Amino acid sequence: MAESNDWWTAPAESDDGRLIMVSGRRDIQKFRSNPRFSIRIEIQWTYSDAPNAAMPDDHDAELMGQATDALSEVLAADPVAVITGIFTGAGERTWVFYTLSTNIFQKKLNQALEPLPTLPLVITAENDPDWEAYDEMAQLEIQC
Repeated sequence: MAESNDWWTAPAESDDGRLIMVSGRRDIQKFRSNPRFSIRIEIQWTYSDAPNAAMPDDHDAELMGQATDALSEVLAADPVAVITGIFTGAGERTWVFYTLSTNIFQKKLNQALEPLPTLPLVITAENDPDWEAYDEMAQLEIQC
């Protein structure tokens, strides 16, 4: 895992104009410079079908926090992936990771989430060797 845990957060808008809070990780160079970390994984949790849904309710927010902490802990012990972004709003939480193997990531994901109840997750993966999606997200950071 990277030596620090340096994050930024900024507001953004969904395609339909609803608020999304984007948190991006800065300290990723160790992973980005390793060409093996070329697979981008998104884990999505839809928490409301309501068109005016903003942020998750307290129960879902608590579970999402537990899931984030569990994933961070497992990946700190065995850095086969790095979490690079978290998007929350418009009825959805999305965690973004870059990894070197979908099979190993799946095992670590299952290990991390095992103590939690079954969660409504949708997982997708794509090759992104140049970290283009990360660069697009990083443009949202507000410079002070």
